[in-house]
Amino acid sequence: MRVLLILSMMVIAVSPFSNIQACTRVVYKGPGNLIITARSMDWRDEIPANLWVLKRGTERNGLVGPNSVKWKSKYGSVVTSSWDIASADGMNEKGLVGNMLWLAESVYPKFDPASGKKGVAISLWLQYVLDNFASVDEAVKALSKEEFVIVSDVIPGSDKFTTLHLSVSDNTGDNAIFEYINGKLVVHHNQSYTVMTNSPVFEEQLAINQYWKNIPGTTMLPGTNRAADRFVRASYYINAIPATDNTHVAVASVFSVIRNCSVPYGISSKEEPNISSTRWRTVADQKNLVYYFENVLTPNVVWVDLKKIDFSPGTDAKKLELDKGQTYAGESSGKFISVKPFSFVGL
Repeated sequence: MRVLLILSMMVIAVSPFSNIQACTRVVYKGPGNLIITARSMDWRDEIPANLWVLKRGTERNGLVGPNSVKWKSKYGSVVTSSWDIASADGMNEKGLVGNMLWLAESVYPKFDPASGKKGVAISLWLQYVLDNFASVDEAVKALSKEEFVIVSDVIPGSDKFTTLHLSVSDNTGDNAIFEYINGKLVVHHNQSYTVMTNSPVFEEQLAINQYWKNIPGTTMLPGTNRAADRFVRASYYINAIPATDNTHVAVASVFSVIRNCSVPYGISSKEEPNISSTRWRTVADQKNLVYYFENVLTPNVVWVDLKKIDFSPGTDAKKLELDKGQTYAGESSGKFISVKPFSFVGL
């Protein structure tokens, strides 16, 4: 009976309606407190990305009208933007990493400005966390109070309603997943939650993976690009690669895992929209505060050492343009240019 239940859940997970876009996120825990978080961004269409340095002391608001939450950033961060209207991925100067992934099952609370309830546009959800918290525990305690709601809308220029869930990890190896299911915030907080993909909801992802733990990974692993299969592969490989405190080896190993869970460029399926090409990948070394970015259209990996960045209030936002296939190699913090910060999209 249990096997039949798990298999039925797997069928649901791989249905064509289970997730429109596909991504994978995984956390590596090595000796000597070496924590590394990686993710892939899989999207059917082009999704231009740039790297940004955003400073502490920046005034922001939730962009949902008069009842928008207002805050001043406590921490600076390096983020990857999507279309320069939202933060999709990033790490702050305290080593807190956030990753936004698609979750078709997301249902957000109804936002009624007349009710007095505060709100934050979904484009700012990740940035709010990076701006305000130094650890996963801080984020969980604050967001669990539900002092505001996340307000979503269609992606500009499309008819696609934005449905996302958020993962966070910190330099202690702690992890949390935030999802809105049936209008309610669901928080999964545990150091063991090192892998997340798209559909189904995270609780069901854990159940699917538990089934596969009974099958040796050296014997068989599910090999498709579907979310449930990527979850299983990432869970197996992140624990199979060498446990090392050698940063170069660890980063290379984690890159190999996230590439294994990626979808080859140019592959997409109208019949199975959950299969989408990987557009870019990030790897965040949370011990040494180094953020790596790989655009699949360029042959090089670019990285940013956050220790070399001045996040002081009053300094300019900075941008490293990558959205047109610009090529950089190696540590590139000195190649960012001072620009006006991008504008988050709101209601």
